[in-house]
Amino acid sequence: MGCEEQMIEGRNAVLEAFRSGKTIDKLFVQEGLQDGPVLSILREARKQDTIVNRVKKERLDQLSGTGHHQGVIAQAAAYGYGEIEDMLEAARQKGEPPFLILLDNIEDPHNLGAIIRTANLAGAHGVIIPKRRAAGLTAVVARTSAGALNYTPVAKVTNLGAAIDELKKEGLWFVCADMEGQMIYDLDLKGPIGLVIGNEGSGVSRLVKEKCDFTASIPMKGEIDSLNASVAAGVLAYEILRQRMGR
Repeated sequence: MGCEEQMIEGRNAVLEAFRSGKTIDKLFVQEGLQDGPVLSILREARKQDTIVNRVKKERLDQLSGTGHHQGVIAQAAAYGYGEIEDMLEAARQKGEPPFLILLDNIEDPHNLGAIIRTANLAGAHGVIIPKRRAAGLTAVVARTSAGALNYTPVAKVTNLGAAIDELKKEGLWFVCADMEGQMIYDLDLKGPIGLVIGNEGSGVSRLVKEKCDFTASIPMKGEIDSLNASVAAGVLAYEILRQRMGR
């Protein structure tokens, strides 16, 4: 179930949030703080593999809503994250080949929310995002998804390339969006598939692209050379859906 995104402030509150099992996307700690309570918080963050950002006090003051952060602020996710195995099981339950959307460092929360919405409508069984250099499940993402987060799970992984390798063992093959790729309408996109969408500016990273089986381009007739990441995801996801429906 969803909840409002929280910025949790103060050492006791942050420590309690970790120990209660709350999903923490990011931890902000003032530079130079190394006392006992802060070290306890950092130990809990390591257990959850939470991203830790060491920042200046001025940055914490900007993030703080109360002014009483005590050098520590945690950003809690607005929604809990799912598991890749649950996505594969959902596909099995529906009698469908798995269809997953993997996002390589999508940083704009509006794009992430829009892609989750598209994933739901196009019949994808889940979305996979990396832990670092990417938007998490913030309240903005939840609102932009227009309720899709209630039905389409989002998993967070440490390494997107390693996740692709594991999913290949499950029979999935991977196509990524790339302007130099083969025309999308010339590709066979049926069967168990992972669609990889890249960063808004730099596209799919080289290491992730090398793990993909095919690259797909979208025809464009205008003067600019790229689509918004969420629009590109929509075009590609709906071509996959069209082929799955045999149209």
